[in-house]
Amino acid sequence: MGSETNACVYMLRCADGTLYTGWTNDIAKRLAAHQAGSGAKYTKSRRPVQLVYVERAETKQQALRRECAIKRLSRREKLALAESWKGPASV
Repeated sequence: MGSETNACVYMLRCADGTLYTGWTNDIAKRLAAHQAGSGAKYTKSRRPVQLVYVERAETKQQALRRECAIKRLSRREKLALAESWKGPASV
């Protein structure tokens, strides 16, 4: 698998202002699923969602570990992370 994986961790801002963090192998497909209401139970009632952060991972395991680490951050730290992201061009 190695660096050929498309695994990444992402963060969404929901319509109610809350943040959702997850991981995927296909960010475009996963974002479309969230927007359609089938991405996650949490985001289903909080649409539309906006992609505010993406971080590439070399492996699925690395993505899962990073997802857990981000979920442990405070809201302020998550917002700072989102602010540091350069946007969709870096996806």
